[in-house]
Amino acid sequence: MISPPNTMLAEEEALFIGMLSGTSRDGVDAVLVSFGNGSMQLLHALCTPYPTAIKLTLEQLLATGRPPARDVASVLDENLGCFFARVAQNLVREAGLEMQDIRAIGSHGQTVWHAPTEDPPVTIQLGKPELIARGTKTTVVADFRSADVLAGGQGAPLAPLLHQVLFHDDTEDRAILNLGGIANLTLLPASKKETGIHGYDCGPGNCLMDAWTQRHLQEEYDDSGRWASKGQANNALLQGLLADPYFSLPAPKSTGLEYFNMSWLEKLLGDSSPAEVDVQATLVELTARSIASSLQISGLPTRLLVCGGGAHNAYLMRRIAAALPEVIVEPTTRYGADPDWVEGLLFAWLARERLAGRTQNTAAITGADGKVLLGDIYSVG
Repeated sequence: MISPPNTMLAEEEALFIGMLSGTSRDGVDAVLVSFGNGSMQLLHALCTPYPTAIKLTLEQLLATGRPPARDVASVLDENLGCFFARVAQNLVREAGLEMQDIRAIGSHGQTVWHAPTEDPPVTIQLGKPELIARGTKTTVVADFRSADVLAGGQGAPLAPLLHQVLFHDDTEDRAILNLGGIANLTLLPASKKETGIHGYDCGPGNCLMDAWTQRHLQEEYDDSGRWASKGQANNALLQGLLADPYFSLPAPKSTGLEYFNMSWLEKLLGDSSPAEVDVQATLVELTARSIASSLQISGLPTRLLVCGGGAHNAYLMRRIAAALPEVIVEPTTRYGADPDWVEGLLFAWLARERLAGRTQNTAAITGADGKVLLGDIYSVG
């Protein structure tokens, strides 16, 4: 049970589902959440791996380095929509409930291209909401980024909106680190609860480490960072990586696998030939140092709370703590939120907010011009 004092409106109890697939593209996270009496409670959660065909298609799209062709996107949009619908049904079935018990589903879908600084700006999430609504016979709220982009914002990250609700503290400055494929930060100063929230993507989280591990170990990821911990960071390579212009861009800013991918790494590796394990150790250091540098520029918090899959990488967590010796670094678990499901909670919460007609102030996070009504509603029938 998560009960942030005076932060969540007391409304009639209702059940919502939050679903997404992140930049790891490995499957769909889904959570079942109960809202009511000023609190939110995670009732059930699951992660469902993608079928091989969907995963391979997503990898092929990423490898092209450009937005998906319309015909390919259309087929994948429908396949993902049907898959998301099945995931929602399985989640509810495992919880011992029926779909008719669910007020709505918040679905972020699968991002396949995000370029908010292009002219015109582009953000593409697939997982056809109409098919999810039809397959589950449940109202769906989706397409959360587009309205923000149309208002001049980056469209991401959106997690700071919920981080503020769950983790703000009146007595200490905090930052929240979401360590997915991309790392994003939320800054929560104690003194400015409403106007002080800031957030942005600070650079690669797990994406490069995972890709390097998949290439050289044929494993999905470096479990707890054990492989990286056996290597030695290559300082010349690290400095070359950190010299990328993205790291010095001022916020608001957002990024994705369109930018930080294996092609990016290979260009910077050039003809150098560090040992494979040393490259992995360097990529861990890149993530840790870029996070620390971002916080040093923004102002160090007292406490850094970490969520996302990277919170399970013990070696990465140690390197982040070493780069921030004056900051308490710990997972969000102690504060009532399992690190694996915070983003799922976000999209359940955003669906609830959208159905209630509440706008979100994303100006200091994404750069949007004024408050924005996030998400489109897809009704059954």
